[in-house]
Amino acid sequence: MSKIISLASVLVAVFFSVALQAAEPPRKVGVLFVVHGGSEENDLGNTFDNSLQFFQYDPNNFIFQRIIWNPKAWPSVVKSDDSQDYANASSQYIKYSFQNARIGGFDPAPDISDRQFEAMTRQLDAMGKERGIEFVTDIAHWLGSQTYIHRLPWPRYLYGPQVAGGKALTYCGSEADGGPWEHCNPERYNIDGPGERLLKRGAEEIIMVDLTTSGVRFWKTYDVVNMTRRMVDDWNQRNGTNVQVRWVNDPTDLMRESFPTDPPNWTRSLGKPKVNPQVPLEGRPNPLIQDPLLINSMVDGIVEGMSPDVSPANTAVLIVNHSIRDGNQAYDPKVNDTVQMDGLIKAEILRRFPDMKADNILGSWMGLKVANPEIKAIRPGGNKTERSREMRGESLGNAWLYLSDRELPGGDHQYRYWEALDLFRERGVDHIVVAFTQIVTDSVLNLVELPNQIAKEIGWRNWLLAEDLDFDTYPEVGHPFADYWGVWINTSCKVPDGPEGATEPCCLTMGGCGDSRPYPPVRQTPITKARQDTDPSLGFDIPAYGHLGYDASKGPPDENQPVQGQYRGTWQLWRPANTDPRIGELLASQVVQLLDEG
Repeated sequence: MSKIISLASVLVAVFFSVALQAAEPPRKVGVLFVVHGGSEENDLGNTFDNSLQFFQYDPNNFIFQRIIWNPKAWPSVVKSDDSQDYANASSQYIKYSFQNARIGGFDPAPDISDRQFEAMTRQLDAMGKERGIEFVTDIAHWLGSQTYIHRLPWPRYLYGPQVAGGKALTYCGSEADGGPWEHCNPERYNIDGPGERLLKRGAEEIIMVDLTTSGVRFWKTYDVVNMTRRMVDDWNQRNGTNVQVRWVNDPTDLMRESFPTDPPNWTRSLGKPKVNPQVPLEGRPNPLIQDPLLINSMVDGIVEGMSPDVSPANTAVLIVNHSIRDGNQAYDPKVNDTVQMDGLIKAEILRRFPDMKADNILGSWMGLKVANPEIKAIRPGGNKTERSREMRGESLGNAWLYLSDRELPGGDHQYRYWEALDLFRERGVDHIVVAFTQIVTDSVLNLVELPNQIAKEIGWRNWLLAEDLDFDTYPEVGHPFADYWGVWINTSCKVPDGPEGATEPCCLTMGGCGDSRPYPPVRQTPITKARQDTDPSLGFDIPAYGHLGYDASKGPPDENQPVQGQYRGTWQLWRPANTDPRIGELLASQVVQLLDEG
């Protein structure tokens, strides 16, 4: 009888245990997909918002302290110049207006990111069912146009004010800047962001996974991660919870642990930090950029850019990269991550095409500002750097290795993009594939800006599609090319030896305009002032066969054939991953891998 009672007790215990387990809700994990963000359309309202959003992450910057929550300053934002105070808003507005118009008016990047997010969510739903996990997902932007403000990491932080005496950010334009802007909501920042939505859906933890620059660690994504953590800390304090935030791309928290600690709340606006933890990169990997799903999707896009008429042995691959901001090498390993990812891409290309020459697969960087000791700084110790023609008028080339004293990578990543193109030209390669591997979505960056940067060097007629054109991508004219690159420059030049204030149209044609006007235009900015991006001397013609290998003193260029040493092959862009289903699988599998590792 006692055995029967004992057995009954065991059965009852098992029944209640199973019932209890069945009644327990599944683990709920929030997942934030982080992308760069931006605008589908270009207008003054979006330019204003994006310009100020840029500085919300830097409390030491003048814009944070004096502009974002200052109604008197708001009308000046979209008119600002290349002082970098407003991320050269006026030039950016002109540039993006041209670029968006070239591709039909809308930047496709936000929609493609949405498709990638949906693919990730579907994959996570399936994986969650196998693991007893309920995934709740959302998407976060580093920048968000007025359409996407709800995707900023903490919109109400920017709503503010975050400074004494400031006013909430509610500006919708004025007569001074084309306002009031259509569809602008003064309370657009007074809303929940993606992390808050996940918390209100019951997320017990938040995992962030990033493709801001194809998944390499980067200060912009760190901004989003850090702001999300601050928002969650605020939530935890108010709700007595202990929700944690982890980042797939930096699972050991290298960037947080290596962030300078003195001065307190350091940012690059304060100059070189006094105390930098100097955490070694070794043993602090970024698993996402090593994933074959990412690498193979990249290489497939490069293969699509190859010419059917040129063998791999006579084909070169130029990998173009953006870099970091000067000073952020104190904690930002983006350049190191980029070199590693590009190396894996290169290895896969050579595996698929053993006849391709390794020396013809090169990584490269944009131009950067150069020193001008003649500049009279506004304040003691002020910046004395400026844009230069030699550096293509660019400023995004601070490709400093992590923890280095402004050290560029060596080996196959030691080049500026025009230097690598010149090597390919000198070697006589027949076709060049240009890949910007730090993006996984089509955008105006790769569809318009990058082609113009390449064409000014090796020509628009060498573009693989120059004969048949591409009206699907460029509906109005069939191509991405401007008459000159630097569409934002001033095109009026001072008349040499003319009366005070007399100007004439600048010559922006390589080889000259058939009169006394020089090409390139001479510098218009006094040598004692920093040359800004609107100076006509920084404008480049888009010649039929490029600037490289051409010397005006040896004769005029020819629109129908290359002359002198100009490039005689063809070139084409790679195709980003876009809606490749492997991207959704990549994101989801990396999230699950982090959870499985504990």
